[in-house]
Amino acid sequence: MHKPIQYSTLFAKHYRKRISPYSKIGKQVKQHIKQFLDNPKLVKDHALVGQKLGLRSFSVSGDIRIVYQNLGDRYLFIDIGTHNQVY
Repeated sequence: MHKPIQYSTLFAKHYRKRISPYSKIGKQVKQHIKQFLDNPKLVKDHALVGQKLGLRSFSVSGDIRIVYQNLGDRYLFIDIGTHNQVY
């Protein structure tokens, strides 16, 4: 069984603005979230440094990233967007 995912207000806002208008990217996001839950190594999961220390990120496509925090019992998805948008 997978940990549940909680979505921050910022993630929801950026998903609606940056991802929802593009159905192809939306499908990729759903596929990569499933892959992340099954095996994080498949989506280039990695720890962040600097101002984002304590957070992690994984790739959805060549340039789309999801920034999240592992809270132990669940994942908190914090932001989604291109590399430049989320970092």
